[in-house]
Amino acid sequence: MNALIQSRTGYARPDASLRPMRSIEYEAFARATQKLAATWKARKEAFPALIAALSENELLWSTLAADVASPGNGLPSALRAKLFYLYEFTTLHSRRVRDGAAGVEALIDINTAIMRGLRGQGGAS
Repeated sequence: MNALIQSRTGYARPDASLRPMRSIEYEAFARATQKLAATWKARKEAFPALIAALSENELLWSTLAADVASPGNGLPSALRAKLFYLYEFTTLHSRRVRDGAAGVEALIDINTAIMRGLRGQGGAS
């Protein structure tokens, strides 16, 4: 997780270049997670908002997947593999949510674990 996520979030915040990369990544996951939770609660009245939140979360995860799949990524290979698996799971589970066969709880749990890891509290590996 580095330049790709920063390129997507860095331009949105003028102070982004002054902030640590982990902070920017944490904020991206926090924003996506909050949108998933809020739109899930209102899904009956505003289903398109839920679809938009799922798409934003998938974009975040696809950006992460591209980063961990790149040869220059400095994370340990086992962690890179786990993160890529989570990307695949997120994509499949998001499809199930769209189809009405699942809820967003698993996606929120995964994002929360990533946020804990970014904060140095474990649970992301």
